[in-house]
Amino acid sequence: MPLLTPQRLVMLIFFLQPIAYGSWLPRIPEIQARLELGPASLAVALLGMPVGTLLTLPFAGPLVGRIGARQAIVLGFVFYSLAACLPVLAPNMAWLFLALMLAGSSISFVELGLNVEADLVEKSSGRLIMNTSHGFWSLGIMAGSLIGSGFAALAVAPQIAVPIAAAMVLPIALLVGQALPALSDAAPEGQTHRSAWSLPSPALVGICLFVFGITMTEGAMADWSAIFLRDALSADGGLVGIGYSIFALMVASGRFGGDLLKRRFGAVGTARLCGTLGVLGGITLFLAPTLPLALVGFGIIGVGVSVGFPLAVTAAAGLGDRAASANVAVLSFVALCGFLIGPPLIGFVAEHVDIRVGVACVVPALLLSLFLAGRLAPRPVRTTRNPEAEIPGVL
Repeated sequence: MPLLTPQRLVMLIFFLQPIAYGSWLPRIPEIQARLELGPASLAVALLGMPVGTLLTLPFAGPLVGRIGARQAIVLGFVFYSLAACLPVLAPNMAWLFLALMLAGSSISFVELGLNVEADLVEKSSGRLIMNTSHGFWSLGIMAGSLIGSGFAALAVAPQIAVPIAAAMVLPIALLVGQALPALSDAAPEGQTHRSAWSLPSPALVGICLFVFGITMTEGAMADWSAIFLRDALSADGGLVGIGYSIFALMVASGRFGGDLLKRRFGAVGTARLCGTLGVLGGITLFLAPTLPLALVGFGIIGVGVSVGFPLAVTAAAGLGDRAASANVAVLSFVALCGFLIGPPLIGFVAEHVDIRVGVACVVPALLLSLFLAGRLAPRPVRTTRNPEAEIPGVL
């Protein structure tokens, strides 16, 4: 058996993708201080990423369907690695907004390719790998976060540290991307696909609303965990990045066990179990009076949101009404909006109340996802019916 099977190649590229982005996250407080931005101003700047996503994903689905997921990963990784370096170079809020917009555009394109490729490899091999692949993504962003925290502890400027992280990853990612199998997203024989430009079905809308609460929480942890620990619990130095590192570690742990849970409890049962934990973790974080208890809250939330997006990707890709790339593009659009719009919302709440109440905004979002977990139930694949085959005597 070859060492790098298609399944392992997918897992490796999932691991590599978020490292550069993860190395930026612990440096957000430094950038905020250097640019003299208040919570609301930082929130406005963070809107750059969802704007980039909004401008990209409507076209990314049809484009990925045309050029193939593998090619989208390779090309997207080049632009993403360059764009990930721009936010730390921004001289003011306007340039930070623009830099984050370019980063959001490139991230959305490459992540769409990753999810479509994982779904195609999963279908072609008959092995469940979606949750595990996202587990490696979580390990990657945790590794990036630790790299960023390490550079911060060594007093390496973010303008130097983030480009170093991106430069280390890019050549490896290009080699792995080229080695991925070139699988087709064409409709199987007897199955029909609507146009990629058609409106999403009600089933897809329900899946998208489910995933919004999940990714809003992930975005909140990414952008505000360090600031929460600094402002609410007086953490400083390398400690401000520990909360997100624990969160990412538990997300990865949950995803590595997600495929096993799915085989045992099904998609819906797994989503409800983890969703309940997410709500409990959010409440724990809001009430935490000390740093250790807050870290416990970060860990519980990590398990709670761990499998939501991978389960939703499989559910959306399996609807069968359109090409998987088209449905996953819509899902990714909503998911990334949750990931990127949630943090500015928390910033506005923190500006007018405090950071604890801002972070507590994830609890109603997670309750929405828990309520909609039933939307992940597998659906039968639509096939083209042949009326003549139903008439007796007609072959």
